[in-house]
Amino acid sequence: MKKLRVLLVDDEIMIREGFKRLFDWEAHDCEVVGEAADGMEALAQIDTLKPDLAIMDINIPIMNGLKVIQLSRIKHPDMAFVIVSGYDDFSYCREALRLKITDYILKPVNYEEFGTCIDNLKIALFQHQSSQKEVQQEERTIHGITRYLQEHLAEEVSLSVLSDEFHLSAQYISQLFKSEIGVNFLAYLTNIRMEKAKQLLMSTSLSVAEISAQSGYSDYRVFTKVFKKSEGVTPSQYRRDFLEDVKNR
Repeated sequence: MKKLRVLLVDDEIMIREGFKRLFDWEAHDCEVVGEAADGMEALAQIDTLKPDLAIMDINIPIMNGLKVIQLSRIKHPDMAFVIVSGYDDFSYCREALRLKITDYILKPVNYEEFGTCIDNLKIALFQHQSSQKEVQQEERTIHGITRYLQEHLAEEVSLSVLSDEFHLSAQYISQLFKSEIGVNFLAYLTNIRMEKAKQLLMSTSLSVAEISAQSGYSDYRVFTKVFKKSEGVTPSQYRRDFLEDVKNR
């Protein structure tokens, strides 16, 4: 995992220097990339440097630390914040919890405890990034599968066929449809086949048997039965209704 990029925010230069000199950032795989002495400067540095973590005092000039965190969350939702404050105030703690900060540390800082906080944060960020990568991979996979289905709609397609094509288990593909699309594989396949059939019924003069074949049904009688269950009318009636509607417009 790359080094954690850290921004130090405190109006007291001695506090910022203490953090830089008294804590071994390298040992915790971190680097201090910037500093800020007030809330407006902190916002600007966050936008410019895009750090992974801000060590933030609450009581800073122009704009307090909690407001900085609240505004930063809008543009940088995944950024982490650790509050370091001289105030053991419940209202501050409650607001900090609402803003989902990583930790709330009281001054004077115990650097051993601070090191534990940083290490725990790195583990949490790693887990979050791993989870995001997994989600992105699943989204790419389901996109590839649905595109394959559209391109091979007239063919015999099953979970087994998809399993061979994408080198994934049929069970995993089935779970992907439920988690990413919200319906099972057969329901999705039937739906896109019906959409294809309706498009052909409205835009071509192909026979029902030909449309059946292009929609993935080798037996037009099965196709007619599935179509009527889905649309409430037979394919032929659907076409007649459509043409009648066009005529009366």
